[in-house]
Amino acid sequence: MFDIDRWQEIWITITRNKTRSLLTCFGVFWGILMLVLLLGSGKGMQNGIFKNVNGFATNSCFFYTDRTAEPYKGYRKGRNWSMRNRDLEAIKQKVQGIKYISPMHWGPQGNNNVVKGQKAGSYNVRGVYPDYFNIETQHIYYGRLLNEIDLQEKRKVCLIGTRVYEVLFKPGEDPTGQYIRVNGIYYQVVGVIKAKPRASIGGRTEESVMLPFSTLQQVTNNGDKFWFLCITGEDGYSCDKIMDDVKTLLKAQNEISPTDPQAVGSFSIAKQAETFNMLFLGIDILVWLVGMGTLLAGIIGVSNIMMVTVKERTKEIGVRRALGAKPANIITQVMSESLVLTALAGLIGLALGVFLLDVVNRVLESGGSNSDTFFTNPEININTAIAATIILLFSGLLAGLIPAWRAMQIKAIDAIREE
Repeated sequence: MFDIDRWQEIWITITRNKTRSLLTCFGVFWGILMLVLLLGSGKGMQNGIFKNVNGFATNSCFFYTDRTAEPYKGYRKGRNWSMRNRDLEAIKQKVQGIKYISPMHWGPQGNNNVVKGQKAGSYNVRGVYPDYFNIETQHIYYGRLLNEIDLQEKRKVCLIGTRVYEVLFKPGEDPTGQYIRVNGIYYQVVGVIKAKPRASIGGRTEESVMLPFSTLQQVTNNGDKFWFLCITGEDGYSCDKIMDDVKTLLKAQNEISPTDPQAVGSFSIAKQAETFNMLFLGIDILVWLVGMGTLLAGIIGVSNIMMVTVKERTKEIGVRRALGAKPANIITQVMSESLVLTALAGLIGLALGVFLLDVVNRVLESGGSNSDTFFTNPEININTAIAATIILLFSGLLAGLIPAWRAMQIKAIDAIREE
């Protein structure tokens, strides 16, 4: 049952020497505060970095051509080569586990290469398959995305990024159906888009004009060549296996040495995410070690002060023992004082840490930097807060354990004689 007299006595004991109690509490308060701020900052970095790829299909991998590193079948080392449309068909037929596939082709980017009336700007020009928009998802502000009919019929249609729209059109104007000139050729605008991920493949989507892949191949007179390929695997299918199979096939199709380590470059979103996860796991472990070390220093301070308190109350404890107080009463009294002192300081530190993280988050949001930096939404989740609270309470009990044991060693007759 709740014993109000006991808790009043605990409070009186703690506040008897206010300066000492405050200085003792500060160590625990600072340890918890630093732990919360460090964990929140680490989470803010993690949120910011993963926001860069949020919107890419997680099981995606990308391939690009590079110079060969080994001579093969009469070809010299250092040969440039290109992927071709026939490679796409071979990959679709022979490589298992592919869900979406899209080559990417770049058009020339000259000075003011995109024009509408008297307005012009210099922007990326990319040709893609409709599947690309399942690999890098988009926000659609006007119109639609490119489709299979656009690709098959080599239509002169385009998607424009939000930045291109802002420069070429009036605010609020619907651009769909209107024409713009890209590298001297007119295309009909079918939509305005902005990529969901902040990271970009081949240039920022906001500053790009996207054409059907077949159309751009035709107007640039590059035949069936391209240099970049995007693939998303089926759910549960290994991206590493797809990468190995595609590389093997591309080397065989283009007379490249099977052991060439350089000719076919690649990277994957899954591998990047795994790397970042391992990085932040290491950061979390380091933060917990630093935070727990700081907290431990505070706990040791609490334990030392409780030892001093027990020493000062030797006569009082002796009188209690003489009047029939049980050992459990003495132990629980000392440990309760330690627990209250630790919990009070720690919970204030926890609350202040969460408050400061919220203030930082609001400042970032109000400044508009939440979408432009690698640090966003610093926070600690509820499980972390609960874990920190449990550790705090356990530490408080542990801090009082040795002083409680010391109090139990005091004999009533010796304590009463002590001056």
